[in-house]
Amino acid sequence: MSDLPAPRFLHRASPPHIMTLVLLTGLAALSMNIFLPSLPGMAAWFGVEYGLMQLSVSLYLGLSAVLQVMIGPISDRYGRRNVILGSLALFLLATIGTLTAPNATVFLMFRMAQAVIASGMVLSRAVVRDMVPDAQAASMIGYVTMGMSLVPMIGPVVGGMLDEIWGWQANFTLLLILGVVVTALVWADLGETAAMQPVSFGDQLRQYPELLTSPRFWGYVLCAAFVSGCFFAYLGGAPFVGTEVFGLSSSEVGLYFAFPAVGYAFGSFLSGRFSVRIGMNRMVLWGVIVTTGGLLLLLLLTLAGLHHPAIFFGMTTFVGIGNGMSLPNANAGMLSIRPHLAGTASGLGGAIMIGGGAALAAAAGAMLRPGSDEMPLILLMLGSAFAAVLSILGVIRRSRRLGLAG
Repeated sequence: MSDLPAPRFLHRASPPHIMTLVLLTGLAALSMNIFLPSLPGMAAWFGVEYGLMQLSVSLYLGLSAVLQVMIGPISDRYGRRNVILGSLALFLLATIGTLTAPNATVFLMFRMAQAVIASGMVLSRAVVRDMVPDAQAASMIGYVTMGMSLVPMIGPVVGGMLDEIWGWQANFTLLLILGVVVTALVWADLGETAAMQPVSFGDQLRQYPELLTSPRFWGYVLCAAFVSGCFFAYLGGAPFVGTEVFGLSSSEVGLYFAFPAVGYAFGSFLSGRFSVRIGMNRMVLWGVIVTTGGLLLLLLLTLAGLHHPAIFFGMTTFVGIGNGMSLPNANAGMLSIRPHLAGTASGLGGAIMIGGGAALAAAAGAMLRPGSDEMPLILLMLGSAFAAVLSILGVIRRSRRLGLAG
């Protein structure tokens, strides 16, 4: 962390340590996936079908996308610190509710309420943008997301072990304990970084056109949505490919899922290390080129008849690397368009990313039918990556026309 540039604080002399932001985003990520191995046991516990318990995933993501649109403007008005602490308090209450729920319906209600922790992901980016300029923001976001990328690797593993030893409630107990720790840390370390604006929430929402009419904002958002969409499509289709196409067991599929996560950690490290030196836009471009190149090579190998899980899953490492390089910089870019609306931009951009990614995941599931091979998923991911390349090229062209660096 010593290689981080000295930040230029804009609104407060005591901003949070980067580890506080890493833990905040990590808690938000962990709440998404730690309990996934417990879903069958939870269905049996509540006496409902497995499909009903799966709503604890889809409803959570849907509400998370909606909340991301609202959290940004609220934080621009009332401050990052107040909104994050309020969200953490609600998350703790909702987690207690999941542990005490008498039936599946009540559990799902509290599970949806847990989605308020999405503020941790949204506002950690906004806090970074409050603290430092564009390129330095991309660097710090890279370090934050590098730490967050470890959670998808270890979350389900830890959740499965806890479930096996103590039952599904152990997962939510761990979330409660970690929530208390993170709340205490945020209370002690996170000072206010936003220049709060004396406008109403409605006035904040009416400022959306200021972002939505910016071609550069859309360029960054679409680039982020398409490049992350590669991974969302992978999440939607890779389990089918692993089990139905390659005949892997669920544990083997879980091990192969580590490839893109490791790649993402490495790509985020590269982003944190070199974004200031290389420039935000060029770092995004190199990232989406890495993703596209890896998927194109996977397509050629598959067309050549090389069908093997090590090839398919191994090549998705490039998807992770490219995401790690491009997403922190694309996020910093969308926040830089209107710095006074950084929270709004973070929430709106995050909602578009999640919505687009969910659509691609659903498309992957619809395209992969019994008897399908891995080719439909590869083509969908490659098409999304190519769209990301076109999006960032549009941003670069317009930035040059406006005489902007990056």
